[in-house]
Amino acid sequence: MALPNGEQSTELLHAQAHIWNQIFNFINSMSLKCAIQLGIPDIIHKHGKPMTLPELVDALPIDKAKSQCVSRLMRILTHSGFFIDAKISKNEEYMGYWLTSASRLLLKDEPLSVTPFLLAMLDPILTEPWHHLSEWFESDQNPTPFDTKHGRMFWEYAGREPRLNSFFNEAMASDARLVTSVLIRDCKHVFEGLNSIVDVGGGTGTLSKNIADAFPNLKCTVLDLPHVVAGLEGTKNLSYLGGDMFESIPSADAILLKWILHDWSDEECVKILKTCKEAIQSTDKEGKIIIIDMIIDNQKEDNEAIETQLQFDMLMMAIVTGRERNEKEWATIFYDAGFTRYKIIPTLGLRSVIEVYP
Repeated sequence: MALPNGEQSTELLHAQAHIWNQIFNFINSMSLKCAIQLGIPDIIHKHGKPMTLPELVDALPIDKAKSQCVSRLMRILTHSGFFIDAKISKNEEYMGYWLTSASRLLLKDEPLSVTPFLLAMLDPILTEPWHHLSEWFESDQNPTPFDTKHGRMFWEYAGREPRLNSFFNEAMASDARLVTSVLIRDCKHVFEGLNSIVDVGGGTGTLSKNIADAFPNLKCTVLDLPHVVAGLEGTKNLSYLGGDMFESIPSADAILLKWILHDWSDEECVKILKTCKEAIQSTDKEGKIIIIDMIIDNQKEDNEAIETQLQFDMLMMAIVTGRERNEKEWATIFYDAGFTRYKIIPTLGLRSVIEVYP
């Protein structure tokens, strides 16, 4: 095949660069994981001002023979927006590395840190199934690539593997802390007037603890699998219950489903929602379901947000049997489960709050 000339050559080279960028996208993730494991954001934060390369190298727990590679690691992380080059002081020309909003969310002592989520998603248990994606497509034996790799479904594996159960719960708790801070500030009205709420699949209860603290008269129950809630102690208006959301959910004014339904197929979601409907209809007042999940294309003007939502959709396909949904797809499962109306509150960035009514 002859190499085309002129604009065609430029287009071909751009196409090659685009392919290379996709091939090497994982390097951004793994470089960031390395920086977290070395403690780079915390070291710079503790330093209290922009940190020069020699200062950073001296503070890092590394083989000093590899110190020349630190600048290369920091260069790609600076390009990715996790650090910036800043003057050491106003009167000096020396430059050093400093934190950005993104790297501040990776500090160990940051209350809203997303580091547990990052380390969980990049753990080999969750990354290895991606190497079996095409094998899974070609096979009629396994429901997910995770099952293809590990020989059992994600939830069963988590029930038997304490390390996966631990880091997954920590990841969900870290996400819940960030979501809660926005939810209680900007969506307080969602919980006002409720006497009771069940947080279905609420893990170790991070979200419910904050809701219980913000609404002392609201009775909060966390429902999750027995191995998840084992040994957890409640408070005056917070309790834990081991159970199966497919079988039974305690009655309450509202059922909370944070990042639950995207884990499951449409058929499974309808079954969960029908169980939720039974739970809220057994109270005196009209109940509701409060869903926190993504709505694909809800930020059409933000290409980065759309890309992240599509990546999450692929994650659901690889790890569990779920998917991310657009509004029409959400409406279909709501109506199939017997609900009559819903309201979307787009206040959580990539995700939205959806109130669903019988």
